Formats: sequence, C-alpha cells, structure tokens
Amino acid sequence: MIQAVVFDLDGTLLDLPIDYPKMFSEFKAIMGIAEVRPILKTVAEIKDSQTKRRVFEAWEKFELAIIDKIAVHEEGMKVYCEYAGKPKALVSMQGKKTISIILAKFNLSFDVVLTREDVFSRIEQLKMAAAKLGVDIGNVLFVGNLDNDESAAQQAGCQFLRVK
Repeated sequence: MIQAVVFDLDGTLLDLPIDYPKMFSEFKAIMGIAEVRPILKTVAEIKDSQTKRRVFEAWEKFELAIIDKIAVHEEGMKVYCEYAGKPKALVSMQGKKTISIILAKFNLSFDVVLTREDVFSRIEQLKMAAAKLGVDIGNVLFVGNLDNDESAAQQAGCQFLRVK
C-alpha cells in the first residue's frame, strides 16, 4: 500500500538543461584531476574542504544559470497531481538554493525536501525521506526516470515508478 510518494526532480518533474560537459570540465580544473565521473562518488571523496566548497559553488552556478530554461516534464507532473493527497518528499542532487527557487517558480510543495547538502546518496535520501515522512520504506513509491533511480529504490526497499 502506498502511504507516501518520493519524487526525483531532474528528468522526472522538470527537465533541467544543465551543461554537464562544461560543468564537469570546470570540476576537473578545480579538483586537478583528469576524470570526475562518477561525479557523486568523486565529489564525496574530496577531502579538502576548500576544494569541496569551490566545487559546490561551481555546481550551484551552473544550476542557477538555467532556471529560466527549465521545462515541465508532463508525465512526472501528472503523477505529482495524482498523488496530491499523499505525503510527498523530493530527493535531488541539486542544491538547496536552486531547489527553493525552482519549487517557488513551479508552485511545487513537498513535506520533506532532501538535497545533496543533506546526504550525497540517493539510497540514503530515500531512507531519510521515509523516516521523516513517518512511513515504512516498503510503503513508499519513488518516482524517478533513470536506471540509477530504480536501483536505489530496490536497494532502499521501496516501490518504483519510472517516468519517461
């Protein structure tokens, strides 16, 4: 039984046209390394706090640059409306500042919002969202768009719905 719904943002509810190749290039320059992928693992392993701060500042800069170019993802928004009466959470690897602007701009509301500043693992984000919503993880539906989203849902122990 679905008691709560957790949504991914980019590619699920909205399409954020971030220039990832350019952003990754800037990350490489900041970190002084040749390869930054997988990005979450690479950034999570940064030991120097100044380097990590600079990466997060660059990341935010790329996110904020596309605010006016964001498009609504119709299928994801349909699911959002279907579950309007259920407790909802948003999990995202976008930053808090970006998320607050996006939520206001698109009139989206969630009981719980978790970003990369809260936890850098999608599996942990799902578990934290369920706990904060006060529901068993098995009764959570995670709505996402990627194979990684589906894998995280399976590992966390929740249900999954893929939007295309």
